[in-house]
This record gives sequence, structure tokens and C-alpha cells, in this order.
Amino acid sequence: MRKKKYSYYFGDGKAEGRGNWKDRLGGKGAGLAEMTHLGINVPSGFTITTVACVEYFHRRKKFPAGMWEQALKHLKRVERSMGTRFGDPENPLLVSVRSGAQASMPGMMDTVLNLGLNDQTVQGLARRTHNSRFALDAYRRFIAMFGTIVLGVKRERNFTLPDGKVQKKNLFDGLFEEKKQKKGVQNDTDLDEKDLEELVGQFKRLIRQETGSPLPDDPYRQLRLAIEAVFNSWYGERAVTYRKFSGIPEDWGTAVNVQAMVFGNQGINSATGVAFTRDANTGRRRFFGEFLFNAQGEDVVAGIRTPLPIAAMARRLPVVYRELQKIYKKLERHYRDMLDLEFTVQEGKLYMLQTRVGKRTAAAAVRIAVEMAQEGLINRETAVQRVDPHQLDQLLHPTIAPMAVLKVIAKGLAASPGAAVGKVVFTSADAQRMSEMGERVVLVRAETSPEDIGGMHASQGILTARGGMTSHAAVVGRGMGKPCVVGCSEIQIDEEKYLFTASGHTIREGQIITLNGTTGDVILGDVPLIEPTLGKDFKTLMGWMDKIRQLKIRANADTPEDAKVARKFGAEGIGLCRTEHMFFEGDRIMAVREMILAEDEKGRKRALAKLLPIQRGDFIGIFREMKGLPVTIRLLDPPLHEFLPQTKAELEELARTMNVELSVLKAKNRSLQEFNPMLGHRGCRLGITYPEVYEMQVQAMMEAACHLTRQGVRVFPEVMIPLVVDVKELELLKTRLTDIAQQVMRRTRTRVRYLFGTMIELPRAILVADQIAREAEFFSFGTNDLTQTVYGLSRDDAGKFLPDYIEQGIFQEDPFVTIDRAAVGPMMEMGIRKGRLVRPNLKIGICGEHGGEPRSVEYCHQLGLDYVSCSPYRVPIARLAA
Repeated sequence: MRKKKYSYYFGDGKAEGRGNWKDRLGGKGAGLAEMTHLGINVPSGFTITTVACVEYFHRRKKFPAGMWEQALKHLKRVERSMGTRFGDPENPLLVSVRSGAQASMPGMMDTVLNLGLNDQTVQGLARRTHNSRFALDAYRRFIAMFGTIVLGVKRERNFTLPDGKVQKKNLFDGLFEEKKQKKGVQNDTDLDEKDLEELVGQFKRLIRQETGSPLPDDPYRQLRLAIEAVFNSWYGERAVTYRKFSGIPEDWGTAVNVQAMVFGNQGINSATGVAFTRDANTGRRRFFGEFLFNAQGEDVVAGIRTPLPIAAMARRLPVVYRELQKIYKKLERHYRDMLDLEFTVQEGKLYMLQTRVGKRTAAAAVRIAVEMAQEGLINRETAVQRVDPHQLDQLLHPTIAPMAVLKVIAKGLAASPGAAVGKVVFTSADAQRMSEMGERVVLVRAETSPEDIGGMHASQGILTARGGMTSHAAVVGRGMGKPCVVGCSEIQIDEEKYLFTASGHTIREGQIITLNGTTGDVILGDVPLIEPTLGKDFKTLMGWMDKIRQLKIRANADTPEDAKVARKFGAEGIGLCRTEHMFFEGDRIMAVREMILAEDEKGRKRALAKLLPIQRGDFIGIFREMKGLPVTIRLLDPPLHEFLPQTKAELEELARTMNVELSVLKAKNRSLQEFNPMLGHRGCRLGITYPEVYEMQVQAMMEAACHLTRQGVRVFPEVMIPLVVDVKELELLKTRLTDIAQQVMRRTRTRVRYLFGTMIELPRAILVADQIAREAEFFSFGTNDLTQTVYGLSRDDAGKFLPDYIEQGIFQEDPFVTIDRAAVGPMMEMGIRKGRLVRPNLKIGICGEHGGEPRSVEYCHQLGLDYVSCSPYRVPIARLAA
């Protein structure tokens, strides 16, 4: 039986692995193997596979059989390649032990450098390099790194810096700072051999004191412990958090790279640095990076000294700089992407330590993709795939300046991306009043309701203590393109005192806060923001992607302004116009309340007559903005109690305004209250009970369509009936409403092509979709409510426990963010199959918030949908995902 291979060697121009073996060798190991094949000078080493890491944890933290022996065999090859021996006191080989997952996780896992040093080998290193100070400094660095990472000496204490400031440091760094202060020096290089020798002794005593055991002096034991430590760092707190944030699977594991050490701190002709083949911030085509003379790699990353721009190397090491330029161009041509490189120069000789696809801003990603396609490095299809749809949020919304100092006081759900700065207000009325005075405001509410729409529109951003990713605040915030943080249970709101508290801070009305809707952070004070810019490269890339994709992209838009934004971002129609959002402003809400309080049909029609011209005007505005494109209009959906005020003061004010007895108003309010309004008297059930409401809406819609048609504007209205569970509901309503539409067209002597369809949002509707399709000309999946009813969850209340479910691995992700492919997806698939069995040309889309989430868009493409619909500011994201 063939032994499983856990270790792959690279060096001397040969490598056992390949650059496309990231799943086995991790990104770092694959890059080292590929550079070796390309003839680039790489210090010899070997990679222990990700498979070994996974098996290590399956075996309860024991190396898989044969792994250690393979590693030792390859260590002998490294010795022969480098002309040194591991543990030899005369000519010691030192190695680095680094992590390397298949997806880049910068700084999230552990590394140990200079491994193999002890009291004997440090003397051999000093003799070989003729530099005792260098050898002692390497030993000092190794002990601190090994003690912290491998032996777990992570305790911290406060140290007073020369400027009087107190800073928390780990014990090794603290002793190092004290030594520099005692000597009166600032730079590490100002410490002499005696200082470093004393520090080595102090560090070793610290390890014995903290762990109860001495520093291991056997290099082979050091190596074994370091490999275990790198494996274990896969489940370190930083790595786990980063994986969740980045969607990296837990079962991937990390590879371990053991590589011969080369030293950038061996004198003035030595150096170390990090570079990018193009500017990672702007995407500009230039070699971009930083380095330090006479330094080790961690010095550049840690910011101990101010690095120099990469071009400065040309003056002191011109030959090395020209070689580095030649290598970066060769690697970029080979990988056909922007790369992140690490290198070390040891006494004038260049060694490459890493190459990987470089992380970049959204603006840089777009520019690099377009320019590489124009340069002929990649084709347009590849260029489109090079930009992550999630990244486009950075381009569409203001973001926090990269160097800003932040004081985060609370964290909620990142419901709508971008950043906002403003004065805190606690009521919608105050938001509108202060906005009209030219103030920037952030609306803070326990939760928002439809009545807050004016204040939300007037605000820079929205913060709520309650609610989930599809709560009212989240949905409306995304639709408006407003940064929004919801479900922030860390804030305690006192509406009577006009303040909220968080993390020991009291924030009163008028104080300034910053919201980061991309991360969910609530930040104290005014933080500098960067405004988004959409340049010619963005337009070029969007043009390329539109020629490739098959799925149409529509927008959820309720006003002419929303429609205009949607069209600007490339929407191909409106997939959801929520007519109830038109009812909450000014005189409109009073007319709705008058209709609700009416005792009979005659009274309701009288109130609805006031709404008819307003609705007609709204539809004219929306149709005009979307001329030539379809507009799906959902008839009234929410329960009626949402249109009435809830607090005693608001009820008293309404009674005075409407000249109605307070007791009458309270009684009506009580009669409309439901135990579970989501499953109660709403949607088509309202249309059947009060048909005059839907009749008024269809009349307004058709009058608007006929009016514009006579002006030469092409209009394609689609009437959507919500919450249907039986074909008879749709049949009844469609008959009544078709009658209204025909009357309007006869009266205006105008023909308008329109469709009748339904929103599929309940499991029963899916089970009888073949029957419903006899009457429906289109289906639109309401994935928010479908997810709620499939799961038996309330999206507004689930925020209390869903994070725990995800934390404990019960759910892999929030089903209100990404379509659940295990249950909700198959339900959709059944509905599609049944519907098209009866009506093969049935138009099908989705209009839930999932429509702008890239993985959900991908799934909708696989299901064979015609379109997805999302908030206007997510249209470019959906286009790219498609």
C-alpha cells in the first residue's frame, strides 16, 4: 500500500509541488514551488500539507503516521542544498516555520523564525558570519518568538515609555524596551553585544519563570513544537474570526512551510521588504512596496522602523533592484494578476520568500482587471471574474478613511454598507427638522416603523437597537443607499431623556457619532470619510459583464428618485415597487387612516379617492424614469395596524387632528392588533376583504400608464398580488382588477400591455404552484417571507439568537442574508418546476433582499430564473455576480 505523502520539497531549481496545488500546499507553499520551477532564487525548504493539518486534529493533535519522518528526510535535503547542518554547533542550519492556508489570511496564524538556535549553535552562527552581534540578536528574536507563539508566554503588563505614556506590552517586548531606555537609545541597532547577551539571559529566565520549564535547546524538539504550534494556530481566535468574516471553510486546514533562513539583518548590504506588482490602493501600473536595510521581515510588518519606498533600493543596491524588477515582471506575466511579494537580500544576494495574488481595494481591483485585459494579459471574461462582487460596496458608498483613529463603542449587524457621520437624533420629526436646517444627522431608534420613512430619508445613517438584516430599517436603508446598523443590542436607548448609553459612554441628542454600515461598528465622534468615485474603468467593466451574463437585474424601488438611481446603476426594470411606502408621508397617511376608521365601504371609497391622484402621480414618475422597462407593482401588503400610531401621545394627537373620539381610535387600534401580524390579515387577504383598496391602486396604475402611453412613453406594468396561497384568491382578484384595467383603457381609448402575477412567499403557494400558474403570468419569490415561513423564524426577532446559532455551527450562515440551499432553495426549485409545467413561458424572479447578495444571485442563475431584483445601490453588485 502506497504511503500518503505529507511533505513536498522545493529547492535547487526543482520542486515536487506545483503552483495550482493550493488546496494541498496552501497559498505560500504553492507559490514557493512555482517560483522554484520558474528558476527564481528561493531558499530551499519543504511544505507539510493541509491534509496533514486536518488529520492532526482528527487524531486529537497527534502527527499523522509518517509525517514527521518525511519532514526529517526533506530536512536532510535542505542541509545538502544550503551546505549547513541542522543543530550543528559549527555550521548550523536555521529555518523558518510559517503557516500557509489555501486562502490568504495575512497575520492571522503563527510564524517562528531563526529556529535551531541554542547556546552552542549561536556561537557557530557568530563564527560563520563573523558577526557576534547579529547572531545574538537572532537568538534574542528567536527566544521571544518561540516563547510567545510556541510556549504560550503571552502575559502582558504596563510599561512606561520615555514620553511618559503607559503602554501594555508582552513581557519580552517590555524587557527589550526597558533595556533600550536604560541605555538611552531608541533603535534596536544601538544595543551592543553585551546588551543582547543580557537580554538573552533575561528572556530564558522569563520562560522558565512563566512555564516552569527551560527553553528547549534540542533543535529537533524546537521544530516539532513549532510545527504543532502552527497547526494549532488554525483554531486560534484571530484565525477563527477571520475565517468567519471571509467565508473560509473550517475544514481546509493550514500547510506548514519549513524553509532555510536567509537574513536581511546581516549588514548594510542586506535588506528585507514587501512589494506589489501594481499599486494595491489605486491599481496604478507601477512597482509598489517598502523595505528596510539591515532588518528582518517582522521589522517591516511591525512598523518598528519607518520603511523606505522600494525605489530607494536602486541607489545602494542597483544590481539587486534591477533583478527584483525583472522577477516581478516575470511573475506578473506568469500569474497574469497583481501579486504580493516578500523578499530578503542577504549580503547583496536576492532571495524570494513569497508570491501570492495580492489583496487590493475595490477601485484597484476594477482598474487592474480592465488594464490587464487591455494589455492582453487576460481576456474580458477573466477580467470580470477578477472583481469580487462584495467589493463593489466600497465603490458605491462613502467609506472610512484608512488611517482614521476609531473609538468603537458598540457593534451591531452591518445591514447597509458605507459610512455616515452625523448628530444623534431620536425621532423622525427631529431628523427632518435638523436636516432642513443643514445639519447632518444619524437617526437612532429602538426599531424603525414605516412612519419613520421621512426621518430615515433625511438622515445620513440609521442605527437601531433591535431588528435583523431584513428588518424595516435594514430593507429601507439599503433601498435608500443609507448606511445602516441594526440589532445593536449593546446600546441602551432612553427616549424620554434623548440619550443612549454604550460601553460606559452616554451619547446625548446632538452629539456626533459615525456609523460603519459595512462592519456594523458604532464609533464615537466625527471620523473622516472618503467619497466614492465611479470612473471610466468601472463603466468599461460593467459593459463587459453585461455582455456575458444571462440573468436580468431589476431593482426594488418605491419612488421616482429610487427608480432614477436604479436606472443609473443599470437596472433593467423594477422587480418590486412596494406601494405601502407611498402611503406614509404628509397628507397621505391621514387619508389612509381615514379609510381605516371608515365604518362602511362608502366611507372607505371617499378616503381612497383622496389617495387616487397621489398614487397616480407616483406611478407616472416611476414609469417615466423606467420608460421602456417593466415595472412590477406589489399591491398593498402590510396589515392595517401599521398605519396607526401606537403610543398614547400619538393617538391623542391623531384624535385631535381627525376630530375623532380617543376611545373610538383606541378601540379601532385594539381591533386591528394581531398575535402574529406576519401571518394575519395582510396581502391579498386585505384585497379580498376590502376590494376597493386594490381597485383604487390598479386604477391609479393604469391611468398613469395610459397617460404616458398617449405621450409616446413605453410602459410595461406588472400587477403583483402578495401572499397568495390558493389559485382561487388570485382568480377572484384578477377578475375584479382586470375589469378595472379594461375600464380605464376603454375610457382613455388607450391600449397598454400589462401582466398579472403573484408573489410566492409561502410554502403552500409552492406546493400548489401548478394551479396558481393557470392564472399567474409571472412569479416573484419573496425570499424574505419564504425563509421566515420555511424556518418558522421571525426575521426581526431572530437577531437575538441567530448569532449564537452561527457561532456554534448550527447554521453555517444567516439564512436571511444568503438563500438557504438545503430547504428554501429546493422549495423555490419545486415552485419553478410546477409553474413552468403549466405555463412554460412563465416569467420568474426574486424580489427579496437576497437579490443583491452574490451567492444568492449565483444560485438564482443555477435555478433558471429570469431576473433578480434588489435595492438600487446593489444593482451593480448583482450585475457582476450574475
